[in-house]
Amino acid sequence: MSDITIRRATADDSKRLTRLVRTSGAYRGDYATMVEGYQVGGPYIEHHPVYVAVDDADGGRVLGFYALLVDEAELDLAFVSDAAQGLGIGRLLMEHMTERARAAGLDSVRVVAHPPAEEFYLRTGAVRTGTVPAAGRIHWERPELRYDLA
Repeated sequence: MSDITIRRATADDSKRLTRLVRTSGAYRGDYATMVEGYQVGGPYIEHHPVYVAVDDADGGRVLGFYALLVDEAELDLAFVSDAAQGLGIGRLLMEHMTERARAAGLDSVRVVAHPPAEEFYLRTGAVRTGTVPAAGRIHWERPELRYDLA
């Protein structure tokens, strides 16, 4: 993992991040509607702290990313490419996210998780705080968690 860099995403990363979201194996079957047509647009990336993990040894290949909504104290997006699952990239991104959140003066960060991702968030230090009911295109309850930073 010594060739992994986490850097601030730029609008130029939009297509790669969008592709990562849309091709995520975690969003197949019943969950496919969540990412259908989803776009991580350049304006979104420029407005919010979005950080990307890249493999420097592989030409800067995107391994994963997260987006932190500082004003809302919420983790909005977190994805690791299917090929990079199980390599510690997600843990690295969550450690980076909590460092950035602390630096921004946040005491905690809320996460409304994709149900299959709940265990990951728990393993990386989040605590479950409740459930968000189904609404709109999302026809299932989602776990609500929190990273306490204080």
